[in-house]
Amino acid sequence: MKRTISTDEAPAAVGAYSQGTTTGDLVFTAGQIPLTPEGELLADASVADQTARALENVMGVLAVEGAGPADVLKVTVFLADIDDFDEMNETYATFFDDEPPARSAVQVGALPKGVAVEIEAIAAVPESAPDAE
Repeated sequence: MKRTISTDEAPAAVGAYSQGTTTGDLVFTAGQIPLTPEGELLADASVADQTARALENVMGVLAVEGAGPADVLKVTVFLADIDDFDEMNETYATFFDDEPPARSAVQVGALPKGVAVEIEAIAAVPESAPDAE
C-alpha cells in the first residue's frame, strides 16, 4: 500500500505532489531542488552548493523511512546545463561510498525557480528500519 512521506528535513511540497512516497520496501523521492527546508532558494549558489542542498533534501526524505545513501538504488539528476556535469558530479560523489547507485544525468530545457539542478531518488528501505515490512 502506498504511503506519502512528509518531513521538516526537506522543503514542503507546494502543489499536487508529495515529498516522497513509499510502498513495501521502496522509497521514491520527489525531485528536490536547492531550496532549504526553511524556504531559502539557492538559485544563485554554485552548482556544487546547489547539488549538495538538493541531495541533503533527498536524504531528509529518505531518512523518514530509515534509508540513507547506502540504500539508494537509482538517482536521476536534471541539469539546466550539461556543461555543469563535472561540478555536480564532484559534489555528488561525496554523498555515496564505494558502491554508488545507478544514475542518469540529463540536461533539461528549464528547472523550477531557475535552479541549475534537481535530483530525485529511489531507495530500498533497510530491513533494520523501524517500520520495514
